[in-house]
Amino acid sequence: MSTKDVRKVTIVGTGFVGSTTAYTLMTSGLFSEMVLIDLNEKKAKGEVMDLNHGMPFAMPVKIYQGFYEDSRDSDIVIISAGANQKEGETRLDLVYKNTEIFKRIVPEIVKYNSPDETIILVVTNPVDILTYVVSKISGWPVGKVIGSGTVLDTARFRYLIGEHVGVDTRNIHGYIIGEHGDTELPVWSTTTIAGIKMEKYCEMCQCCTGGQKRKEIFNDVKNAAYEIINAKGATYYAVALAVKRITEAIMRDEFSILTVSSLLQGQYDIYDVCLSVPTVVDRNGVNRILEIPLSSEEEAMLKKSADTLKEIQDKLNLNISPG
Repeated sequence: MSTKDVRKVTIVGTGFVGSTTAYTLMTSGLFSEMVLIDLNEKKAKGEVMDLNHGMPFAMPVKIYQGFYEDSRDSDIVIISAGANQKEGETRLDLVYKNTEIFKRIVPEIVKYNSPDETIILVVTNPVDILTYVVSKISGWPVGKVIGSGTVLDTARFRYLIGEHVGVDTRNIHGYIIGEHGDTELPVWSTTTIAGIKMEKYCEMCQCCTGGQKRKEIFNDVKNAAYEIINAKGATYYAVALAVKRITEAIMRDEFSILTVSSLLQGQYDIYDVCLSVPTVVDRNGVNRILEIPLSSEEEAMLKKSADTLKEIQDKLNLNISPG
């Protein structure tokens, strides 16, 4: 197989999220080559063996355990390595531990890959700040470093609305934006069902009063990860599917609108912070960021989310050469 025909993905970190992502991508048919890298080489080898034994049931893909030099010429490098979020711990509590881990990982990735060919997709939490960390350490163009952001939060949002109103989730259109975490916000002002604005639909539906169900839905979205971690220790199935959706948009050059996290440079009057907002994603990564209309309350909440992240990222020591 010639190099130009290889569709290659590298996954750094083979914990719950990394290994489930590997399985999801293996069955997707998006890639012809997959490299798994982990500090725990034995764990990575075990995941590779398990995946390869299912190859007779899947589309052909070469999967192997490797090192950073094996990531060379990847179309996408997915970073899922880092400390896991524990019960009672917020995503932001992880920031210092995972920043130190990323200071070791990112220079290795950029040593063997070029922004001309490769997109870095960050999945590790706190994903917005770590996307910022990767952007600064790598020195890569803004559109080439993407965080999984609130793609999953948006899916949870659409699912819960669909469950409430009895409509197929795929016919619900709305976004969760801002931090992938406690300061995220629902954009109710642009949420629609079959083109009907949510506010109007609620008047027609008369299933709840005073917007109380809206508050419940958003709280369930925001607290979903905490509930799942409390119940089973980690979240990974839906996360892996969200990652698959992002990689599809990239590899198929879809120009799809997803709430990925990337560095804002004046959009929504926000500068030098990574946040999730509706973004057109194509083969080059971030094609453009869309500034959707927000209510004054939503604008204020988005600014608060940005300020929260900026306050933390400003405390990080990122004066590092990527080489």
